[in-house]
Amino acid sequence: MTASTALLTDRYELTMVDAAIRAGTHERQSVFEAFGRTLPAGRRYGVVAGTGRLLELIRDFRFGDAELEFLRDNAVVSAVTLDWLADYRFTGTITGYREGEVYFPNSPILVVESSFAEGVVLETLVLSVLNYDSSVAGAASRMVSAAQGRPLAEMGSRRTGERSAVAAARAAYIAGFGATSNLEAGRSWGIPTMGTAAHAFTMLHDSEEEAFRAQVDALGPETTLLVDTYDVTEGVKTAVRVAGAGLGAVRLDSGDLLTLVSAVRRQLDALGNTATKITVTNDLDEYTIAALAATPVDSFGVGTSVVTGSGSPAAGMVYKLVARQDSAGEWVSVAKRSPEKATHGGRKHPVRLLDASGTAVSESLYVGEAAPAVVRGRRLHARLVTDGVADPACLGAAGVEAARARRAAAIRELPPEAFRLAAGEPALPTVYVEG
Repeated sequence: MTASTALLTDRYELTMVDAAIRAGTHERQSVFEAFGRTLPAGRRYGVVAGTGRLLELIRDFRFGDAELEFLRDNAVVSAVTLDWLADYRFTGTITGYREGEVYFPNSPILVVESSFAEGVVLETLVLSVLNYDSSVAGAASRMVSAAQGRPLAEMGSRRTGERSAVAAARAAYIAGFGATSNLEAGRSWGIPTMGTAAHAFTMLHDSEEEAFRAQVDALGPETTLLVDTYDVTEGVKTAVRVAGAGLGAVRLDSGDLLTLVSAVRRQLDALGNTATKITVTNDLDEYTIAALAATPVDSFGVGTSVVTGSGSPAAGMVYKLVARQDSAGEWVSVAKRSPEKATHGGRKHPVRLLDASGTAVSESLYVGEAAPAVVRGRRLHARLVTDGVADPACLGAAGVEAARARRAAAIRELPPEAFRLAAGEPALPTVYVEG
């Protein structure tokens, strides 16, 4: 039986529903938007990630006997609301940016259209997924650009929560990483997995040579040998002696990588192992990866920095009511007016405007009415859920692969300034076009 996701939420989501049911306003048709007011610090664009797994979590958002008993025992909501929750199924419509798409400040990346009660209870779930996954994907995308075509592997499972580790691996893969060390991410989402041995394996054995022979016997000479447990120069010599010319790679996990990588490359070449690759895994982020671009490193393994969003573990997204029906059944735009947190009311229809060469020039949000057909650009919203049923193309391993391809295509549209690592303004301006 699939576990319910209904209590992965904040209490006030349910108390709002309770109060709305008592007031008779809970069935008013409403439009909610998820968007980020800004991008995480230093970034020029964001990457939408988490959509596919969010849709699966919404599918499983059910209040079973155990959930209802908890709410009843703790007097969270009234009896009439418990009855409403017992029958809860999301039956509305969700549109949004497809997973892997890039986004900018105020991009309406997810739009939920439903009754107020059906939509508001999803707020915490929507934000917990999109905030984390999109932040990881945005950081990972910068690392991919900094690597200049060299492969990257995600290996940060020991630096975050056990479920967050799976989500991070998924988001990093969508952003262009080639593999993960996390086996559950491989099983759940079809992401290629990788891994060989840690320093503990070397120290288990009576000598480094004995450890390397055991690894080569198990995994073949094409394995990657970790050569910095003791002395790097001796470790490289021992690795070549044990694995021969077919040694796949050596891994460096410490030291001054800028000088060490070049020294190891010279040593490998001198020993005749010109095809043996070098991978590095020492607390890397997008800046250290960029700094290593001029060295003969062949691949990177990234842990802490990618699973923590490179300093921004949340993307800063919010979930706001932007339109609703009034007591007469007429649609009205609504917006928050408080200083520094004001929102722009009304249903948005986003278009990424392109110049004649196909380069993006703005994120244009048409309010109320869709963009005219003559506008040159890509319409960014797609139907993700219809009458409560998710588009199958968004789900599972196939959805992850589609999102990975989509991110690569969206990146190609961006202007060169989008890839600068120095802090600066978003690569595209967000423009509202009132209908």
